[in-house]
Amino acid sequence: MALSPNDAAGAGGDRRAPAAEEGHRPIQNIRLQRLPHLTDYLPDLQTQTNPLDKNPFFHPITEFYITPSDVILRHILHDLSEGFPSPGPHLAYNRAGPRKQIYFEPGHVRAGIVTCGGLCPGMNTVIRELVVGLWELYGVREIFGVRAGYRGFYSGEPVELNPKLVHGWHRNGGTVLETSRGGFDLDKIVNAIENRGFNQLYIIGGDGTMRGMVEIFNEIKRRKLNIAVAGIPKTVDNDVGIIDKSFGFQTAVEMAQQAINAAHTEAESAVNGIGLVKLMGRSTGHIALHATLSSRDVDCCLIPENDFYLEGKGGLFEYLDKRLKDNGHAVVVVAEGAGQDIIPKSDQSHVVEKDESGNPVFLDVGGWLKSELKKWWDRDHPKELFTVKYIDPTYMIRAVPANATDNLYCTLLAHSAIHGAMAGYTGFVCGPINGNYAYIPVEEVARAKNPVNTRDHKWAWVRSITNQPDFGRG
Repeated sequence: MALSPNDAAGAGGDRRAPAAEEGHRPIQNIRLQRLPHLTDYLPDLQTQTNPLDKNPFFHPITEFYITPSDVILRHILHDLSEGFPSPGPHLAYNRAGPRKQIYFEPGHVRAGIVTCGGLCPGMNTVIRELVVGLWELYGVREIFGVRAGYRGFYSGEPVELNPKLVHGWHRNGGTVLETSRGGFDLDKIVNAIENRGFNQLYIIGGDGTMRGMVEIFNEIKRRKLNIAVAGIPKTVDNDVGIIDKSFGFQTAVEMAQQAINAAHTEAESAVNGIGLVKLMGRSTGHIALHATLSSRDVDCCLIPENDFYLEGKGGLFEYLDKRLKDNGHAVVVVAEGAGQDIIPKSDQSHVVEKDESGNPVFLDVGGWLKSELKKWWDRDHPKELFTVKYIDPTYMIRAVPANATDNLYCTLLAHSAIHGAMAGYTGFVCGPINGNYAYIPVEEVARAKNPVNTRDHKWAWVRSITNQPDFGRG
């Protein structure tokens, strides 16, 4: 969608919007989310023409450049009974892509790339495409990788990167730059960024990393440093809000299928066999949900957003008892964050243990559920055969290389981040919204959540193919 420039500016948009084109009709009730720009605190920065203007592969293409009036609506579903467009204001974001005017001389760019937090399929692809995009599209020659997460800014030397070095990185899982949790010391990090002469930062990480990025961006702004900070959200759990999905998620679901297939084979090959699979998902059950929908061999899907109980009418044991009588086997998928409120705590101090990123350390719902299933069967069916095969593919599904779809997605994310930073935007995250790539203020992404909506059609679909109870929710 294209706003009129006056509309965009009036809605909190880019004050650098071009003059309105003849016949351009304003769109009412659109609120454009304001995107931070280096000129907010460095008003005298000079612009220059994008070097893509001289690139023979791009220059002849009409409408190649994105203008400030190109926006993406956050919500595209409307109730026509309210009229169209329905009453607003409708939130919109700046569309990602190259701008005709840029705020960096490519020969003077010194870019830093860092990966933080847990692994995710596609991290190496993002790094590779950042390097290749900066080098080939804009002619940047000083590109550095920061090792071992945020602490790497002040605890070690960065490694110089170039297209030849990163050529085959996308074929590998994990991150060649290495990663870690914790180690966030704001003053040390920003001092190191300034001392090393970085003027573009590309930060790849999850919600904790994005919260750290907010602090880094605000400190850089406070010091009035000419440094663009761009974020690429990474979480295998798909729990980052606003964007359509996280990179690597589809690969993770694909790998989860292999674990479910193995559990199904084991369960089907045993007398009264249950295949139990624990999948990643601390606060959201997206992997478990999508793997269940893709598999069709799952009899019960347990996620953090939906409470469940074991005993009594409508409980898990009653349901599994019926499935075993009807089919002779069953497959249960459980997300790692499910059932934490019903697992007995051995420590009565109520002190919640946390990891280096500040996340609560969860109890092992898979091991506990396996034990409870065996106790239940020994109590209620002591003379009958019973087998539980427990599969935990947690690190397998996140450590593999990205599949073809995720590799393409990572490329588009990396190039979107580069174009945004070159255009002088800062403190932003790039990602798809309704299938189109947008720039989103990092503060908004750091606050946003993406839980499974157990009242929508997708969860209803899970229940329809598993026939599982909703555990008293109605």
